[in-house]
Amino acid sequence: MASANRKATGPMDEFPALAGTASPASEIPDKLFFRIGEVSQIVGVEPYVVRYWESEFRGLSPKKSTSGQRMFRKKDVELLLRIRHLLYDRKFTIEGARKVIADKSDLEIMKRDTGVRQQELFPGTDPLPEIRKQVVEILKLISRGGS
Repeated sequence: MASANRKATGPMDEFPALAGTASPASEIPDKLFFRIGEVSQIVGVEPYVVRYWESEFRGLSPKKSTSGQRMFRKKDVELLLRIRHLLYDRKFTIEGARKVIADKSDLEIMKRDTGVRQQELFPGTDPLPEIRKQVVEILKLISRGGS
């Protein structure tokens, strides 16, 4: 039983701060690019799982170096950690995890678009000073009526 003597290595051994966290983006080493071996250690899955997830999740598209190696950015590692959390911790199916990630992407797009819609609704000046003035007047009326 050679495997019984083998020391367990994984992301929790090398990066103890990752233990028990769903999205340890702050614990990802501060580097521009990560190779698939480093990513698999951080995420806690085998490299073939990372490659499979790459084929299943559209947002995951690492660049390839001139030698053909996958080079993941921090954003990719964060997405992989999120996928792992959804699949392993929350027990989502791949399809379910895809939907959650797509919904979050849609939500982020909507947040970015909200500023444009607000400008369309309130062209020109900022309406908040006028609203504040009206609220102060209402509060004065209420306080006079109560005394």
